[in-house]
This record gives sequence, structure tokens and C-alpha cells, in this order.
Amino acid sequence: MRILWCVLLVLFVTGQVVNADNKDSNEPNNPNDPNDPKELLQVKWDAIVFVLKKKDIKQEAKEKEIYKIINPIFDFQLMSQLALGRTHWPKLSQSEREKFLQLFTERLRFSYMKKVMLYTDEQILFKDTVENKKRKTINIPIELVSKDKKANMLYKLRKVEKRWKIYDVEIQGVSIVLTYRAQFDDILNKGTVKDLLSQLEKPPES
Repeated sequence: MRILWCVLLVLFVTGQVVNADNKDSNEPNNPNDPNDPKELLQVKWDAIVFVLKKKDIKQEAKEKEIYKIINPIFDFQLMSQLALGRTHWPKLSQSEREKFLQLFTERLRFSYMKKVMLYTDEQILFKDTVENKKRKTINIPIELVSKDKKANMLYKLRKVEKRWKIYDVEIQGVSIVLTYRAQFDDILNKGTVKDLLSQLEKPPES
């Protein structure tokens, strides 16, 4: 379903981290980005659509531009920790954590680009934000609308060094991070961290 092109806009959504040795993974925040979380997502959305509609550059060039737009607003470190949970993350060595972060985000990157390139002219409607003062987080509901279908999404953001970053996305009420956690729990409850990393090293299904 084309409307799901935006499933990892987060992760990453959709945008995604590139290989650990690629400088794009550490792309700094644009000082001109708005500090209001809702406005920030709207600005990023407009920038992505602008790139996707370019007809004079190849797909590879589009991908690089999109990653530079998106990478700074995702909290990949926290997403990786949440995907493994308190049960498994503390058990990993520093080298295993770094390897997991690299492989996990590469997997998200592949999935993201498969979806984002399906974009046509879907509309995205940003709804009122919901603040959780106790947890110091913001939820931003979004509705994707095509000619005959609608899909609800929920962006979850927190502040990292005074900047808002996405740490999870829900699609039709299903958390991307928790979905991965269930998969990783199953692998780690039956095997080892090495088994998990081996699974992530395999080429993802198209």
C-alpha cells in the first residue's frame, strides 16, 4: 500500500543512519531548524518532498540528500536501547552495542528507502501535539491521506541537548521500536548476541 511509504520516516523512520564510518551519521543539527517539534517535522517533510520531486538527479543522490535532512532529528542511540530493552541492552559489551547500532540502523535505512521512493502525492496532516510533562516527551499525531485510504501515525519525540529528536513511531497504533523488540527478544531468548548480529548482517528481504 503506497500510503505506507512513510512508515520509517522515522525511523524512521523512517531517515536513517549510514555506516559508522560515514560522516552523514553525525550530521549536525541545522541551526535554522525550528525548535517547536511540530514545526520541525513539517519543515523536514517539506524538504523531503522537495527532494523526491526533483527530476534532474539520480536516486542515489536523492537518498544522500534525504539522509542529511532526516538524520539529525532521530535519537538512534535511544532507539537501539529501546529495541533491545532493559533485559538485553545492559548485557552487551561496548563493541557489541556499537555493532548492533550500526547493523540495526542499516536495516532501517534499507526499509526506509524502499518505502520513501513510493511517494506520489499523499497528503500529510499534522494534528495537535500531546505533551507528557512527567516524561518530558511530546507525541505528534499525523494522518496520511491518499485518494482512497488513510493511515494514522504517531511521532514520539524527546529533547536531546535542547533539540527535539524522534525516538519511536507508531503506525496504526503499533510501535516500530516495540515490534523490533519482540523480534529481538525471540532471537536472544533462544540464542546469543552473536546470533542476533548474524541475523542483522544478512541482506534484508526486499
